[in-house]
Amino acid sequence: MRLLRGVAHAALPPCALTIGNFDGLHLGHRAMLAELRGAAALRGLKTALLTFEPHPRELFAPASAPTRLTSLREKIELLAGEGIDHLVIQRFDPAFARIDALTFRDRILTHALNARYLLVGDDFRFGARRTGDFALLRAAAAFETHSLATVALDGERISSTTVRDALAKGDLTRAADLLGRPYSISGRVVGGDRLGRELGFPTANIQLRHNRPPMLGIFVVEVEGLEHPYQGVASLGVRPTVKGADAAPVLEVHLFDFNRQIYREHLTVRFLAKLRDEARFDGLPALIAQIGRDCDDARAWFQRREHGGRITIPRP
Repeated sequence: MRLLRGVAHAALPPCALTIGNFDGLHLGHRAMLAELRGAAALRGLKTALLTFEPHPRELFAPASAPTRLTSLREKIELLAGEGIDHLVIQRFDPAFARIDALTFRDRILTHALNARYLLVGDDFRFGARRTGDFALLRAAAAFETHSLATVALDGERISSTTVRDALAKGDLTRAADLLGRPYSISGRVVGGDRLGRELGFPTANIQLRHNRPPMLGIFVVEVEGLEHPYQGVASLGVRPTVKGADAAPVLEVHLFDFNRQIYREHLTVRFLAKLRDEARFDGLPALIAQIGRDCDDARAWFQRREHGGRITIPRP
């Protein structure tokens, strides 16, 4: 996959193009990319995807912008496995936001990106103040325009919003069904306050690149990026017992049967089940006792999975 920064000098060959944020790369996104690959093959075109950084709503209303499911790096890594020839990442800034719909269609899609086939979602809007619509795209002479019908699972539209809702509710099984894989967060191991080691549960502090986490709590996880996958427990949140409620969220992972320094390693944390919400405990002894119970519950979860038993999460 060829990665291009910005549309100004993209110089793409004639291509089948799709446009969107593709946050999370869920099953709806993957259906669109499969459709795009098929259309490109029939027409002898390369495939291309145009996405934006940051999310447009992060520019206009950062406080109410949707929680990111994937950082930019995570999105690039996921798209690299989808058979796309060209990924164009356009910085979404005030100047780009002012481009009117006709200019976007004729100058950017037709000339800069060399689109000959365009596939968009059925609710796609574009241009300044979102004035461009599907009818305006269909009127273009340079490319065919098609829309993908809603992709649903169990009667529910698959979207980044439905994935976020499932994660926020702690329903990681539903989120995995919508994504086609367990939800994960990737990042580099960075230095922390070493409190976990002092408590007897050393942790890897994973750098977060999201605008804010899509969920909070204590989770059963598997971690990839070392010599083999490791099982463990992760805390994703503000750590209310040792920090204030307004502290920045952190992702800390305790790996079972593991004890070595892994600073600067890039790891992927796959969230398999939620154990509990964050809670404030009355002192460190109570916190240590609860962490021990969390580890016991997570190990039991993995044992039930290994033996094909019903997986339930004990409640404290």
